[in-house]
Order: sequence, then C-alpha cells, then structure tokens
Amino acid sequence: MPVDLPVAFLLAAGALVLAPGPDTFYVLDRGLGDGQRVGLAAAAGVATGILVHTAGVTLGLSALLRASPSAYEGLRYIGAAYLLVLGGSTLRRLARGTGTAIGTRGIADEDEDGSSRPWPTDGTPGAYLQGVAVNVLNPKVLVFFLAFLPQFAGPDAVDLAAHGGWYAVLTMTYLGAVALSAHRARGLLAARPRVAMGLQAVSGLVLLGFGAELLLVGIA
Repeated sequence: MPVDLPVAFLLAAGALVLAPGPDTFYVLDRGLGDGQRVGLAAAAGVATGILVHTAGVTLGLSALLRASPSAYEGLRYIGAAYLLVLGGSTLRRLARGTGTAIGTRGIADEDEDGSSRPWPTDGTPGAYLQGVAVNVLNPKVLVFFLAFLPQFAGPDAVDLAAHGGWYAVLTMTYLGAVALSAHRARGLLAARPRVAMGLQAVSGLVLLGFGAELLLVGIA
C-alpha cells in the first residue's frame, strides 16, 4: 500500500528535524545557559528562519541566490563566521568563569531572600534574533529547502508555503522540547557546576565545528 503524500512528508521532515545540527546545539546552549524562556525564544527564532527560507523558495529568491556563485559564497562565509563567533563566545565565557549552566549572560536567578527576579527583556529578544540568524545564514538549509520542498509540494506556491509552514511547526515542537529539557537539566546540574560547564563547552565546540566545516568544506 503506498504511503499518502502528507504522511510521507511528515515522516521525512520529522527525521530531518531530529538530525542534530547548529540549530539544535544553539538552542541547547541557550537553554542550559539562560533557562526556559531564552531557550524557547531561540527555538522560535530558528522556526522563524525556516519560514524565511520557505518564503525564499516560494518566491524564487533562493534559486536566484543559489545560482549566483558570489552571493552564495558570501552567504556561506557569513554563516560560517557567525557560527564560529557563537561557539567562541560560549567558550570565552566559560574560560572567564562567567558561563555556567545557571544564571549566565545576565539572566537573573534569585534574590538574596530567595524570591525569583523577573526575566530581563534583553535576553529573550536577543536569543530569538540569534536563532533566526543561525538558521537563515546557513546555506545548507537553503540548498536543502530548494531540493526537499518541491519533492512533496511541487511548484505551486501555496503548497510550498503550506509544507514549509508544517516544517516550521515540527521544528518548533522539537526544539521547544530541547529547550525545556535543557531548562530541566539546569536544575539537576545546579549542584554539579563542572558537569554543567562541560556540557556548555561541548555545545560551544560543536558550534565551532559546524562553522569550521561550513568555512573549509562548504557544500558540493
């Protein structure tokens, strides 16, 4: 019995969303370092980046960018540099002793009397915008969307937009779970700062690795 096209799309998209990449490790890093709201904001930024790529494919802009070697290479270098900066920033904070799994990057934890202080307004928007940038500046995502969406949606703009929207929903669902899991881990790791810093160091190193791969290897 053949698989219905929507089911095939959801299965394929779900498998691809679950594949670890810069998006996942960025959300993990922010969830561990800054908590639930910031981690969810980072996840929402990545999902918004998916919608940007969807719009680019739907309007034909992504194909034009891919067809221009100089523009595409420029995006590749910018995306690689951005990942390197994010990974290096995490490692630099850890080296300075300001990046632990609890209360980093200016996120308030508790006052001396034990009451929780409000979450600051600058961390969440910043994480959201960085999440958008991590996704949009990754040319691998651009190439993937050019190849993946038309296989299921065809050339129709409405179908392309709908399939891209569902992909963004799946992305937000998964990365939202990553952010919430990282937030729960913060509480468990509060008494184990070395382990917490080790996990953040791994996230920073992975982001550096993705940036170096994009810079040195690129995409065939």
